[in-house]
Amino acid sequence: MGVLLQAFYQRGDRGVPCPLDGEPGAPFWWDRVAAQANALRRAGFTAVWLPPVLKSNSGVASAGYDPFDDYDLGSKNQKGQVSTRYGTREQLARCVAMLRANGLDVYVDFVENHRDGDTGPGTAVFHYVDANGQVGDPRQDGQGGRFPKFPSCFHFVPGGVPEDPNVFDDSAQFGRDLAPINGQPPGYVFQGLLDAADWVTRALDLQGFRIDDVKGISTDFLFPLLNNGALAGKFAVGEFADQNLSLVRNWVSNPNGMRGRASAFDFPLRGLLKQICNSVGFFDMSLLDHAGLAGIDPFHAVTFVENHDTDHGSVDAPIVRNKALGYAYILTSEGYPSVYYKDYSTDPGCYGLKAVLDNLIWIHEKLADGTTQQRWKDHDVFAYERLGGLHLLVGLNNNGVSPRTVTVDTGFGANVALHDYTGHAGDIQTDGNGRATITIPTNQDGHGYVCYSRQGIGGDFSVQSQLVTQDYEGAPDLDIKPADNTQFVQICRIWAATGTTIRGALNMDTMAWTEATRAVLALDDPDGNQIGSKTHLRDTQRGEVLQSTAPRTGWHTFRIRSFDTPVDHPRPTYRLRVTYQAPQQGLD
Repeated sequence: MGVLLQAFYQRGDRGVPCPLDGEPGAPFWWDRVAAQANALRRAGFTAVWLPPVLKSNSGVASAGYDPFDDYDLGSKNQKGQVSTRYGTREQLARCVAMLRANGLDVYVDFVENHRDGDTGPGTAVFHYVDANGQVGDPRQDGQGGRFPKFPSCFHFVPGGVPEDPNVFDDSAQFGRDLAPINGQPPGYVFQGLLDAADWVTRALDLQGFRIDDVKGISTDFLFPLLNNGALAGKFAVGEFADQNLSLVRNWVSNPNGMRGRASAFDFPLRGLLKQICNSVGFFDMSLLDHAGLAGIDPFHAVTFVENHDTDHGSVDAPIVRNKALGYAYILTSEGYPSVYYKDYSTDPGCYGLKAVLDNLIWIHEKLADGTTQQRWKDHDVFAYERLGGLHLLVGLNNNGVSPRTVTVDTGFGANVALHDYTGHAGDIQTDGNGRATITIPTNQDGHGYVCYSRQGIGGDFSVQSQLVTQDYEGAPDLDIKPADNTQFVQICRIWAATGTTIRGALNMDTMAWTEATRAVLALDDPDGNQIGSKTHLRDTQRGEVLQSTAPRTGWHTFRIRSFDTPVDHPRPTYRLRVTYQAPQQGLD
């Protein structure tokens, strides 16, 4: 299933380093992740989970979990800054494009439970900046950003509505609690959230989603959300933060709820791993036999050792020692393993397990396949074999004083030479009955594990580059201006690689156009030279493509201008769908 990187972390209530905090040499996070894209893929990662991308109430101080505007990806001047803590929409789009150029899938953290940052007048009223920098309610004022909100969009506020049905637990309030089912007028919140999620997915070209705090969101909304528009058929994992396995499994599989549409983070397994790692020699390792959600439904289990919440104790408590043993388990077992950036990275303030985790990621991708057969279990030792592919025999020892030697059955066959791909133990050979005698080292710093498979297996990870297709929509109530009769309007800048093809497919709103009305779409290279243009008339087919070749790596700019538009429709809206190839490495 690959290996997922949670590509961010938190420091207290704030997120990753940010130049707007005055931290010397700190880039915006979208650029930091983009610069590592090639190295991450070559380390064996297959997908990257990015933090929440919407503008938040606390502005640049926010880690993203107090979202404010559903249509601000760091492109509107509100809440004290145009950018989010992580950077601008332009930097975010480049980050996604460079991750895709390195063959990595991109998941974004969606916060669908709540919104924060009331603007008034009154409680639980949200008005947003529009493309012209004006604030208001576009339904009444003729200005302001899309999808304004008011008390009847929420639960638990004066003038609010009753709790939605099929919510597991809404006892924790993180902001104004959205009411997608019971919100008024009927369907307004439901459809507004669906449309906004579809817009974000198309704007960035996402392959999946992490859904925050799913315990507080009605499954009557979440299931349709994940089957709507651009989200349909894509990967999704929910944060059902509970160690009760039956509750987590019910959320995943309930035929009247999520119906298997989303995976869940394996909090039940993580609870066991915390005990293993923090309590050397005092945990019964036999309990790991088909443990957690991964033990009964590995296809829907995203396994993890740490995340941003557990690391600073807002959900459960952190693992403070021997994390390598926990990672050895999830990176050799069934399920979809997630690696926490702060554990992996050698950045200042991170835990620097990169060398250990690179080895285990390689083992996961090259050797760990198929179903699991338990081979040995007692209080200190758990050994198991992955039966698919080349087979993998894993031994875990939680004894912090002594190594352990055990003899186990295997599926390798008789007299087969085996190699420990962790480097913790020497080569061995199965006996005439296919049994193997393995010695698992003492659990010092979490290194009490071995991973045996047939000798002579090698190979690096190839990079299979992907194009990116990102939508840019110009409308008065969005973040990009519609076309203008008086001047060219910048639609976007995209980071394209030298010699690659750039395609812009334009859909214009031609309502009330005359034969004289037209719009010109232009594409400029990084030096400001026009390298392509196309004129769109009233009868031009929708989706007509402007195509050109990037002369060198850098920002390429799409611009648009209208001419002779009708008096009652002077600034036509549009959608530009841009397909391009970003470079695998290199930022300006």
